[in-house]
Amino acid sequence: MRHLAARRVRAGIRTAVSSTAVLGLALTATACGGGDGDSSGGGKQTLKGQSVTVAGVWTGVEQKNFKKVLDAFSEKTGAKTSFVSTGDNVSTVIGSKIEGGNAPDVVMVPQVGVLEQFAEKKWLEPLSKEVADRAAADFAPVWKEYGTVDGTYYGLYFKASHKSTVWYSPEAFEQAGVEPAKSYQDLLKNGRTLSDSGVPAFAVAGEAGWPLTDWFENIYLSQAGPENYDKLAAHEIPWTHPTVVKALTTLGELFGDKDLVAGGGAGALRTDFPESVEHVFGPEPKAGMVYEGDFVGGLVTDQLKKKVGEDAKFFPFPAVDGGKAPVVSGGDAAVVLKAGKNKKAAMELVKYLASPEAAGIWAEAGGFLSPNTKVDMGRYADDTTRQTAKSLVDAGDSVRFDMSDQAPAAFGGTQGAGEWKLLQDFLRDPSDPKATARKLEAAAAKAYRK
Repeated sequence: MRHLAARRVRAGIRTAVSSTAVLGLALTATACGGGDGDSSGGGKQTLKGQSVTVAGVWTGVEQKNFKKVLDAFSEKTGAKTSFVSTGDNVSTVIGSKIEGGNAPDVVMVPQVGVLEQFAEKKWLEPLSKEVADRAAADFAPVWKEYGTVDGTYYGLYFKASHKSTVWYSPEAFEQAGVEPAKSYQDLLKNGRTLSDSGVPAFAVAGEAGWPLTDWFENIYLSQAGPENYDKLAAHEIPWTHPTVVKALTTLGELFGDKDLVAGGGAGALRTDFPESVEHVFGPEPKAGMVYEGDFVGGLVTDQLKKKVGEDAKFFPFPAVDGGKAPVVSGGDAAVVLKAGKNKKAAMELVKYLASPEAAGIWAEAGGFLSPNTKVDMGRYADDTTRQTAKSLVDAGDSVRFDMSDQAPAAFGGTQGAGEWKLLQDFLRDPSDPKATARKLEAAAAKAYRK
């Protein structure tokens, strides 16, 4: 399997982005953006009588907000739309649906590795020239590259994320007398101060493996540097490499400290992602901070009815061991399945998702970032989200995509297997980073050979 990380290495995309610098640009820049009008290309009621089924990982608030986008498409074109949640095991679920003759028309693919897997299995329809032209005009080249496999463009990145943000309770920080950390060591120091004040430092979402991969990736990118990050993402260096062991050791310092992880490792493994946010910003706080992407803001606003920027704030994931502060991103790409029953309507939906109009609908709802450069920054629900959105767009080709999302799904994108499972085991017992590195390498070697 040819991975995008390898192609990025060959293309010389080596420059790491400092989150601090990028967010600083966002703070000083005006909230301006391109026009956000109708550019879907679907005339009124042109698809009346047709239907489009979309599958994706989203549940809860995210699913509800995406439905607003689908409803707008339906109103514009007359097509009926429905959404099916796959859960985290996208590859397995979609494969089963294709085999069963019940394939959705469009899939929102959350991992680069899964997109490549789908392409190699000949499941995907190449995106139309209209979609490709819009992607070339309105997105940084890297986003089209991430959707391209062996020279064919298959995936339009509709939703992106800024995965280098640490969210905190201003009230908890004020009571403990701490400020946002500038370095990883300060982060741990402040966490222990929070604990001394009666509030554990972090709510860690260990029930699903993907938040744990994000922890590792931010530490690794900052500590080991962008070149090693690209090599590890492409499996050009093994997971037993000294840089990996060092990053696991650094992460283990946090995972193994009950003062830093609310409920300790055992408690974290029973905590899903929404719960981790609630543990910081809910009615009965159990921690002062939660590390995850910008999408934390959507849960804070919609589920917990708190105000981002006042009740919930964030700071950039801090630099580790003198490295640069990391910027890790992720995203969901819209692909059209060959096995779908309505490819015409499906392609029209993807074309609509490429428009600033579609992105603006979810931007107003919150918990969303778009890599589309033409989205009006004024559409975002609050200044905090506006800052992260602009920082992501300004980062351009220098964004580092989530490493686990670039891996084969068997290693980087499957619940209960591969990296997700092994980092859960490490959260439970972080005492032997070298042993964990060996297990990670064994799982990676098997997955990348397929």
